Amino acid sequence: MDGRLQVFAGTANPALSKAICTELEVDEGRAIVGQWKNGESRIKLEENVRGSDVFVIQPTCHPVNHNLMELLLMIDALKRASAQRITAVIPYYGYAKQEKKTSGREPISAKLVANLISVAGADRVLTVDLHSPAIEGFFDLPVDHLRATPLLARAFRQDVHDDIVVVSPDAGGVQRAEDFRRRAGGGLAIISKQHPDADTTETVEMVGDVDGKVAVIVDDMVSTGGTLVEAANLLKERGASRVHVCATHGIFADDAIDRIEASPIDEILVTDTIPLPEHGKGRVRVVSLAPLLAEAIMRTHRNLSISALFT
Repeated sequence: MDGRLQVFAGTANPALSKAICTELEVDEGRAIVGQWKNGESRIKLEENVRGSDVFVIQPTCHPVNHNLMELLLMIDALKRASAQRITAVIPYYGYAKQEKKTSGREPISAKLVANLISVAGADRVLTVDLHSPAIEGFFDLPVDHLRATPLLARAFRQDVHDDIVVVSPDAGGVQRAEDFRRRAGGGLAIISKQHPDADTTETVEMVGDVDGKVAVIVDDMVSTGGTLVEAANLLKERGASRVHVCATHGIFADDAIDRIEASPIDEILVTDTIPLPEHGKGRVRVVSLAPLLAEAIMRTHRNLSISALFT
């Protein structure tokens, strides 16, 4: 790109935005990002972006609709201010679990959000561990899909040196668990489950031996914690000495933290794609994705390979 690199951020995760700018050794772009008295989002850029290569950092986490609207308005403002290229950096992509219809008369929300981001004026999207890789195909623009597994595996192995078994909490997560196992070592186990209702999980059966070993459940997100607690109980019943969890997105909805504190889970390792609740320190440990996201931003700016980060 000929344009200078500029980074702007919404209000969803200011700590992560600041850490990324520190890694890049750039100042965060000046902008008013707030609300009018009537509750509508207010965006005003306070510096020139004409001809610039601009990156907007904004995970669409809780409150999802508010943060999504902020992202869309920032993209629109940058487009109207003649930015040369706009990359939406979305560490956590909201509505990702609604990527298909599970019954009649339902929306495919993940596709609608992709349409909104495109129409707002984004030229590229940079995101981390989408709930379904198929969401990449919802966009008619380039999507760089980063993986947190290498960082999580490295951080986990720094503290846990025992014989481990990597556990996929469902059949759909086997590839993610296998990637983690390839980097951290150990065996592999798979838990079969079904969802009778939204946000409700029933464990069916498990394949693999965890007796006397440290079990590490690998998933893309921790939402209500129900799936993890059910899996942890099953793993303990099957003889696991300890139960750890490694997940990219720590949503911790409702009373998830309390549910986890009362479970056999020894520790949860998550990234900082979503701000951790104030009361959520306990058994939760955080590894920052700021260095990875900063490197991806710089590589995008310089038109270098992103896939080289994961070889």
